[in-house]
Amino acid sequence: MMEIMEGSHAVAEIVKRCRPQVVSAYPITPQTHIVEDLAQMVANCELDAEYITVESEFSALSACLGASAAGSRVYSATTSQGLALMFEVCFNVAGMRQPIVMTIANRSLGAPLSIWNDQQDSISLRDSGWLQFYAEDNQEAADLHMIAYKVCEDHDVLLPAFVCFDGFILSHTYEPVDLPSQEEVDAYLPAFTPYQRLDAEEPLSFGMYATPEYYMEFRYEIDQAMRRAKEAFIRAGREFGEQFGRDYSALVEGYRLDDADTALVAMGSICGTAKDAVDEMRDAGRKVGLLKIRTYRPFPGPEIAEALKGVSTVAVLDKNISLGNGGAVGTEVKSALYGSGAAVYDYIIALGGRDVRKRDIAAVVDLAEKGEGDMFYGLRTEVL
Repeated sequence: MMEIMEGSHAVAEIVKRCRPQVVSAYPITPQTHIVEDLAQMVANCELDAEYITVESEFSALSACLGASAAGSRVYSATTSQGLALMFEVCFNVAGMRQPIVMTIANRSLGAPLSIWNDQQDSISLRDSGWLQFYAEDNQEAADLHMIAYKVCEDHDVLLPAFVCFDGFILSHTYEPVDLPSQEEVDAYLPAFTPYQRLDAEEPLSFGMYATPEYYMEFRYEIDQAMRRAKEAFIRAGREFGEQFGRDYSALVEGYRLDDADTALVAMGSICGTAKDAVDEMRDAGRKVGLLKIRTYRPFPGPEIAEALKGVSTVAVLDKNISLGNGGAVGTEVKSALYGSGAAVYDYIIALGGRDVRKRDIAAVVDLAEKGEGDMFYGLRTEVL
């Protein structure tokens, strides 16, 4: 049923329909509305789950880890400094192969303190073993939670996932969202069947001490599971499309790329602005397109190379910075396109929630086509 609702409420509603058995989270702007809603649903007996209140984000994810190890479907949400406080536990969750789904309402990291949007928080945990999915709008944010559970809980994957959507830009914006009924979600997402769980009758040990003779093999297995997650996502996205009419079987999504000479590459809500900018440039006779990355982990390198085959200039819009090197997405896109002949330029943009307008996107294209790139776009040089 189509409803106009705030992004955070849409996420809470779809999470409820995914039937998590345990929810634990600590409130932090701009994630708070999600877990407020879920806490209210549990209190009103609308969601049959245990809601564990805790004193910090570290405790929240620790509680989720224990609940998942005991065999429950688990959910959490956080952002920014809260995710940073979870750093140690994030590695433990992935290393113990627990299929937890966690929403990230993307927000800048301090210092200086900022409550506004960029993608530095989730990008900073790109190597933790969590799948990372990025939503362009609130419909995609809701849908990706269903897909995330299906992929995470696949016994060929068994990894946790971040479902990332831009704080405030999406989390606090009202948009039309088509929410499937409980019966429809149940038909798509079956009840959780843990691969293994803690059981006093059949004791197991999770996350034990590993000597040098064994540690590397554990990391190898996580890497292989991450690679298998590609096919699992494609299957889950295709099944979603067959049932709901919105196909998510592509790890990347092209927009007006067929005859493009120049391509923008981006993730998240900035893709909506980029599409409008592309339309205006197309109307002016410029052959520009957009490639949206939906899954940052696993990284769709071959899919990017295929989608941008024949493009001469690529401009990556990075809402993060790997300090001293460049944008994280740009670095990996350059690797994916190495040897293709395309000129790839990286633009650090919109950090700390700075506005990006269509004219800014067009200006980035101008810079890329002139061969000027690998820069912070829009710096206020007068304050440096």
